[in-house]
Amino acid sequence: MALPDVIIVLAAASVTALAALWWLGAAAGRPAAAPPGIDDMSLLFEEGQLVHGSDHALTRFALAPGYHHWEDIRDALLSRFPEFPRTPRHGATGKLTLRAEDGDSPSELRITWRDALCWLHLPQTRATEEITEETFQKLAALRRASETSPNPAWQTDAGGRIIWHNRAYGALKRKAQPDPDCGGAALFSTPQPDHPNRVCLWRSDGEKPDWYALTTTTEDNVQVYHATCINAVVAAEEAQRNFVQTLAKTFAHLSIGLAIFDRNGQLALFNPALVDLTDLPAPFLSARPTMVSFFDQLRESRRMPEPKNYKNWRHEIAEVIAAATDGRYQETWSLENGQTYSIRGRPHPDGATAFLIEDITAEVTLTRNFRAELEQSQSLLDTLEDGFAVFSASGVLTFCNAAYRDRWKQDPDKSFAEITINDTIRVWQEMSAANPLWPDVVEFVMGRGDRAGWNMPIYPHQGAPLSCEVSAIASGATLIRFRPIPVGAGRSEPTNVPSAGDRRQPSN
Repeated sequence: MALPDVIIVLAAASVTALAALWWLGAAAGRPAAAPPGIDDMSLLFEEGQLVHGSDHALTRFALAPGYHHWEDIRDALLSRFPEFPRTPRHGATGKLTLRAEDGDSPSELRITWRDALCWLHLPQTRATEEITEETFQKLAALRRASETSPNPAWQTDAGGRIIWHNRAYGALKRKAQPDPDCGGAALFSTPQPDHPNRVCLWRSDGEKPDWYALTTTTEDNVQVYHATCINAVVAAEEAQRNFVQTLAKTFAHLSIGLAIFDRNGQLALFNPALVDLTDLPAPFLSARPTMVSFFDQLRESRRMPEPKNYKNWRHEIAEVIAAATDGRYQETWSLENGQTYSIRGRPHPDGATAFLIEDITAEVTLTRNFRAELEQSQSLLDTLEDGFAVFSASGVLTFCNAAYRDRWKQDPDKSFAEITINDTIRVWQEMSAANPLWPDVVEFVMGRGDRAGWNMPIYPHQGAPLSCEVSAIASGATLIRFRPIPVGAGRSEPTNVPSAGDRRQPSN
């Protein structure tokens, strides 16, 4: 072999040997490859947003690049790494190593950053994989539940700063009008004084505000909030208030006192007439007294009859309330000052009870005066010797005096059934001589229109002859008067009796 060829072969062998030695040295400096099926979990964040991750990490933590943030992975790892930073590190190049404190499987978490990029690297082994499998599944299930919840949920630290929120909260915050009082720290920050668990959220489009009911829970020095939309409840309450106000305005003009008690027995609504009729002070009624207190105050102000036995007063009030609840209570109260009240109790829907108090003093006085006048007129007619009988337009005996009752033995006030003109004609026929004009009397009583009075003689079986005078009076009624015929006048003939043709003529 020529000398040049030998030199070329030796040079090639030397280069090959040097290359083999370098490769062996490099391989010895590299760590051993991970076992099959296990790889390191790595995540890359930019400005706090996940932009990339290993398949194993994305699957374990149920994360998606471009959608999840630093807070999501912090929530998943905070239990194992309590010193996990709240925000990703940024700025100059740096490195941070955290040791797990769960005590089950020692592990470490490495955080590396440069400028706005932040790497999170969690070496994975078979031991930690078995331990974290169930944890990751639970975290994934919890994340799905929180992100798909229609109700806003969020968490704040001790300083009130939001450290986590779900998707519903973020969507609501984007369309809500900022609250100048909250300084951007929380979306809901001003509870209502009368409803501490309610908040009003104004919308940026100027529409009606949304109402939410807040529930707060404290766990590990973290405030956990849940908000539930109650627009329907608030609208129903507003409609109820408007309806009550409309009723109050309507009832304000009534002369009847109205007191409505709710299902709990407290006064829910009253009108000004109730104040005037009961003399109860408006502040007392506005304080929503119970039924028992209401009636007790009525007794104190002498606006109801004084009970005979005060010891049984509460029992009597309970009976009044029970009767009103069933719709059976209706009484008339005669007061010491001469006034008369009509009290009615009526049940209302949803367990409410209404009491109506009406001043009927004028009607009662008028009725008493009218009854007194009737009694006086009755007494006056009873002193006359002539018998009087009044028949209504329908032919019913409605009035007669003492002389008529003594003569014909008839009294409509003592009869169970109505006494008609036909009933009286039969009595008159049985107690007197035959008379062909009795049918004319019936026709006159039952007639309509203008009727001319007439009279005829009657000869009772006992007693002096009588003159029967038939006359039309007001409201279509008929007055029949039995007057004694003087002795020695002889038999008289009927006068002004309408002819048979006239009797059969229809009245205009």
